[in-house]
Amino acid sequence: MKIERVTGNAIPLLLDDLDTDRIIPARYLRCVTFDGLGEHVFEDDRKQAPYHEFDDPRFKGAKILIVGRNFGCGSSREHAPQALQRFGIEAIVGESFAEIFFGNCTALGLPCMRASHADVRKLGEAILTNPQLTLTVDLVAQNVRYADATGEVSVPCSMADGPRLALVTGEFDFLAQLLAGESQIREKAAALPYMTNFA
Repeated sequence: MKIERVTGNAIPLLLDDLDTDRIIPARYLRCVTFDGLGEHVFEDDRKQAPYHEFDDPRFKGAKILIVGRNFGCGSSREHAPQALQRFGIEAIVGESFAEIFFGNCTALGLPCMRASHADVRKLGEAILTNPQLTLTVDLVAQNVRYADATGEVSVPCSMADGPRLALVTGEFDFLAQLLAGESQIREKAAALPYMTNFA
């Protein structure tokens, strides 16, 4: 599946250094599958702040998350991007991302685009002004677009070429690549004597 752009409304969560334990608390790491993790994303923060952005009805159904600097730092748990994706987040735009978190997101098909501090704040302010604002995160053009009272607005954003191209070509999905080559795998396995001639 190619991921060239994501369109939808957004949640502004403009905090720095949000670590993976805050994204999904450690007690949920014991799960056997990732099913149901979405309902627990930012659970402890949401309990402490009754008006947390992830509970704010203005942002219900958001597909895009706008964050600050060093998002996803801390432990390298895959559960954090899994929880965000299962909550409904399909793209993240922020100042910077922890390296392992970024890699885990890319492997799941969850793009993380970088933008300047000023542009992240500009996006956050636009969303707060109009919580139903529709944004398009474009991995091909490397920008975030929306229309407001002033007209069409384009905010530059970027992602390293390797992971970005993996997403826009669909090559991030290694399981799909493996399944697409099933006939060649079976053919090769049939030709290997240690796969067919067990004594």
